[in-house]
Amino acid sequence: MKEFTLLEIIRRLGQLLISLFVLLIVTFTIGRVLPTDPVGAIVGELADPAAYTAMRQKLGLDLPIYEQFFIYLNSLLHGDLGVAVLTGNPVTKDLAQAFPATLELATLAVIISTVLGVPLGMIAAFFRDTWIDKVARVISLVGHSIPVFWFGVVGLVIFYAGLSWVGGPGRVDTYLEGLVEPRTGLLLIDSLLVGDTETFWNAASHIILPACILAYSAMAYITRMTRSFTLEQLNQDYVIAARAKGASSLQILTGHLLPNIAVQLVTVLAISYGTLLEGAVVTEIVFSWPGIGQYMTNALMIGDMNAILAGTLIIGFIFMILNFISDLAYLLLDPRTREVTP
Repeated sequence: MKEFTLLEIIRRLGQLLISLFVLLIVTFTIGRVLPTDPVGAIVGELADPAAYTAMRQKLGLDLPIYEQFFIYLNSLLHGDLGVAVLTGNPVTKDLAQAFPATLELATLAVIISTVLGVPLGMIAAFFRDTWIDKVARVISLVGHSIPVFWFGVVGLVIFYAGLSWVGGPGRVDTYLEGLVEPRTGLLLIDSLLVGDTETFWNAASHIILPACILAYSAMAYITRMTRSFTLEQLNQDYVIAARAKGASSLQILTGHLLPNIAVQLVTVLAISYGTLLEGAVVTEIVFSWPGIGQYMTNALMIGDMNAILAGTLIIGFIFMILNFISDLAYLLLDPRTREVTP
C-alpha cells in the first residue's frame, strides 16, 4: 500500500512538472504574439532607429521565437527573470517585494471565508429548506453575482469615507511606511515580531476591508460546496444511527458529518486559496494594495513583458502547487483512493 502511494505521488509530481512546462510555453508564446512593444517601452517612442534596433537585438527579439524561448528558459533556470521596465529592478526583486502583500491578503481572506463558509454550508444543509437554508443560499448567490470591485468601492465609501471604521487604501498609513523591517514580508507578522503595536493595528485596519470583500466571494463558493457535500452525507447510515442514539445536532455536525466531508473540503479550500491569489488583482487596484496584482497591472499598461510573464508564471505555479497538495491530501486522507483495482 505504501509503495502504491509513493508511486502515485511520483506520478502526480510528474504531471505537475509537465503542466508547469506547458504553462511556460503558453505564457511565453502569448507574451510574444501580443500587440505590445517591449523595446519601445524601454527606449521610448521617440528613440533613434539605431538605438531601437540595438535594443531589439540585445533582447533577442530578432531571433526566431523558438530560440527566444530556449534563451528565456535558460535564464529562468538560472533564476533570471529579466529586468522590469517599470522599476529598473530585477523582476525577481520586485516580485519578492510585491508577492508577500498578496499572500497576506489572500491568506487572511481564505481564513475568514473558511471559518464562516464551512459552518454556514453545513448548517444550511442540516436545516434544509428552512429560513436558515434560504438565507445561506441568498448569501451565496449575492457573492457569486456582484463584482468584487463594486463591493470594494461601496465598502470604501461606507466604512472608510463615511464611518471611518477602517483604514483607507494601501497597507498602512503613509507616516508608518518603511518603519518595520521586512522579515517575512507579511506586515502584520513583522510588526508583531518587532513589538510595533501601532503599525500592527494600523495595518490591521487597512487589510480588514479588502480581506473581507475577497473572503465574501470565496465564502459564497465554499458555502455552496459544503452544503452540497453535507446533503450527500445526511442520508447515510451512520447519520441515521447517530440520530437513533440520541446524538445532538452539534454532535452530528462536528463529530460525524465534518470528518466525512473534510477530504472533499481540502480540494475546495485549495481551489479557493489559489483563486484568491489569482483574483486579487481587482481588489488590489481598488484598494491600492501593493501586491503582485497591482504590479502586473502597472506592467501591462506599459507593455513590460518581463514583469507580466514572471507574474503569470508565479500565479500559475502557485495554483498548480495548491492543486498538487490537495491531491496529495486527498490521496493520504481517503483510504478509498489508495485501493488497487484488481
